[in-house]
Amino acid sequence: MSIEDDAVELRARGWRTLAALHGAIDTELERALQAQAALSVVEYTVLDALSRQDGWHMRMQQLAHATALSSSATTRLVNRLEDRQLLTRILCADDRRGIYTELTPAGQKLLLAARPVHDDALEAALCAAEAIPELAPLVRALHGGTRTAV
Repeated sequence: MSIEDDAVELRARGWRTLAALHGAIDTELERALQAQAALSVVEYTVLDALSRQDGWHMRMQQLAHATALSSSATTRLVNRLEDRQLLTRILCADDRRGIYTELTPAGQKLLLAARPVHDDALEAALCAAEAIPELAPLVRALHGGTRTAV
């Protein structure tokens, strides 16, 4: 095996490890958010992203980017959340083709209730992952290298 082959294998192994950590976290977040807040991870991500915006609204393209979804998948997601009255769409005043998505008071209330669920599930998933030798270095990196192995 050459040095170049070793580098390719290291990158591939690193990617597999990162994907495994992401999968473990995503599974735990999905389970907790569905059970305790009736939200999926991606629904939570939308509400959270909107809450972090000045004026609590974003263009649809920005939401698609924040959720890593296609435009059509984002539209379907926004439709579902709008049907649940968690967000609303408004026309952009300076560009009539632009549509903003905005958090409603009900969406803000649900997000405030869901945020501790999300945070606790994230912490639990990271603690569990830290006990797995292959994942522990990534978990420590997420904590800025300040935590020691469990």
